Amino acid sequence: MGAGADRRIVVVGNGMVGHRFVELAATMPGLVVTVFGEEPRAAYDRVHLSDYFAGAGVEDLALAPPPAGATVHVGERVTEIDRAARVVRTDRDRGVGYDALVLAAGSYPFVPPIDGHDLPHCHVYRTIEDLDAIRASGAEAAVGVVVGGGLLGLEAANALGNMGLDTHVVEFAPALMGTQLDDGGAAMLRGMIEDLGVSVHTGRNTLRIVPGESARYRMEFADGDTLETDLVVFSAGIRPRDELARDCGLAVGERGGIVIDGSCLTSDPNVFAIGECALHDGRIFGLVGPGYEMAKVAAGVLAGSEGAGFRGPGFRGADMSTKLKLLGVDVGSVGDAHGRTRGASTYTYIDERERVYKRIVVNRTGKKLLGAVLVGDTADYGMLLQTMLNGLPLPKHPDALILPRRDGGGMPGAVAGLPDSAQICSCHDVTKGAVVTAVAEGATTLGAIRECTRASTGCGGCAPLVTQLLNAELEQRGIEVDTDLCEHFPHTRQELYHLVRVERITSFEELIGRHGRGRGCDICKPAAASILAACWNDHVLEESHAPLQDTNDHFLANMQKNGTYSIVPRVPAGEITPE
Repeated sequence: MGAGADRRIVVVGNGMVGHRFVELAATMPGLVVTVFGEEPRAAYDRVHLSDYFAGAGVEDLALAPPPAGATVHVGERVTEIDRAARVVRTDRDRGVGYDALVLAAGSYPFVPPIDGHDLPHCHVYRTIEDLDAIRASGAEAAVGVVVGGGLLGLEAANALGNMGLDTHVVEFAPALMGTQLDDGGAAMLRGMIEDLGVSVHTGRNTLRIVPGESARYRMEFADGDTLETDLVVFSAGIRPRDELARDCGLAVGERGGIVIDGSCLTSDPNVFAIGECALHDGRIFGLVGPGYEMAKVAAGVLAGSEGAGFRGPGFRGADMSTKLKLLGVDVGSVGDAHGRTRGASTYTYIDERERVYKRIVVNRTGKKLLGAVLVGDTADYGMLLQTMLNGLPLPKHPDALILPRRDGGGMPGAVAGLPDSAQICSCHDVTKGAVVTAVAEGATTLGAIRECTRASTGCGGCAPLVTQLLNAELEQRGIEVDTDLCEHFPHTRQELYHLVRVERITSFEELIGRHGRGRGCDICKPAAASILAACWNDHVLEESHAPLQDTNDHFLANMQKNGTYSIVPRVPAGEITPE
């Protein structure tokens, strides 16, 4: 697979992973890249797909245009691979030859074989077209059910909630997010989600979907219970798109997936597979981070292991740790979250009042971190992940990693102890060394770091860790770290609190007149309102304080970009009647 002039590279699939490969390969000299995507639009961000229901448009989800060296055909599906002739054929009777073929076909949603699963108003949650269909079904609906309580299922539930539907989640397993969370974390997540108005039904085996009485349909469960609903969204896992590989005789796994080696090559040395369609060491990787790593490896192999930043022995698998916000709840899972490693022991912190659950798993000696579960507070996710990945030694009392920061407790400031090879941003493979170099070359703000390294421009989950590293580097170089609350106050939030308390300041106008400048902004106004309420027990919606709140807090509703809003009332007890 050495480099050569005018090598023809054909990519099947124009999702996030295929797009990343194209970004890397199309800029390499001597490579001519052609892409086929069956969806009717250019590549877009599936990670933030639920933002579509929160007001984001198709253009907001679109990824950056591919480099000029790539030709992209949208709305055109590859139907056949002729490996002998090295030609792919499409549903438009187009035949295109290749020197190297990259399969990035992704996956398709798994729909359980339930009677009635193909009825109208039964959908999957995968593409923008799927979301358009869900929105159309929801226009005259009152109740929606999501089948599946994993990551995608809870994302789909959030989408139905944003549509104003009475939302239910039905999960076959006994707990939500069984892959990522332990029982304690799943229980805390369930309670927080139910407090938001989403009904959760676990341990439910759906048998059939039949016409309903009070709604369009009735779901019937194996235990005899039923649930009336107007629409159903299936989000019960994924299956690899490997049909093209099967048809052309490539090796596939017993349960699906295109078999690849560490170079992301299939059983044909001229064909690569990357992303969710690829099976490496018997495993499908359903997150975008491992897919990006495969894209980098494949591009590096095509470039002779020099271009695309390729380094090391190839793809060795990937850590499946993840951090995200589900229905407004912060959730993080690191490494061996279930503590299945032999000899492992655990430390758990639970704050039921603040709705926080933290658990770490350490090895037999208590000196290495094996995994973690975080629900309600994921501030320490980045450092916990780096501590595990880099085998950093733990403090004498490992529970300090998850205890609140009181009297020296909490996560030690260990960013300085990370090796330069530590991966800070998995979406764009940005290491600590790259961030340090950027700071040394003059990048002194998070925006500047993003511009020159792309760190935290993917999912954004690494932004807190990038900020910690940036501040640590600035302090080490003797550069003042700007900790001001915003441009209107040359103070931190803690300093403003003390000023309000000591000087008995009772209004925002008085506070900004004495210690600030300008008229304030959407950062300092809500912060000041919170401080004033904490100090003087004033209601935040009093006439003098209400203008300080953001729209959602002011109107006690979730305002959408299209002018609609949703309300989740909290009823401590009693019954609501029409009267």
